[in-house]
Amino acid sequence: MSRHELLDFLRRHRLAVQASVTPDGRPQAAVIGYAVTDDLELFFDTVITSRKWENLRHNPAIALVIGWDEEQTVQYEGSVDRPQGDELAALHRTYFAAFPDGPTRLRWPGITYFRVRPRWIRYSDFRSPEPRVIDFDF
Repeated sequence: MSRHELLDFLRRHRLAVQASVTPDGRPQAAVIGYAVTDDLELFFDTVITSRKWENLRHNPAIALVIGWDEEQTVQYEGSVDRPQGDELAALHRTYFAAFPDGPTRLRWPGITYFRVRPRWIRYSDFRSPEPRVIDFDF
């Protein structure tokens, strides 16, 4: 799988499962809607009163699973930041193209946006008799 094919795969999906843990150490998961840039960066919104916001504020590492249908998945690990200014405006355009209701959510009190820069991506395809797994390091 090429980088371009990976980008196409990520763009066919708009939901990811975010893996995290509860304050007492139990695993938990949350579904997020994301858009992807040409640089394979993911971009999503949340409200600053959410647990997701608190978790990412204290630990900017994130793990996501994308595309759990049709026996193809992407495991995506990266670091999170909050873009500002022109960078944020450019990412908004990408996000609003994927989620036309994004400008409405932009007016919600406390809405904020995160960018996830990839550190490691693993694509797995289990559709054939010989599964294919490809790692992308950044």
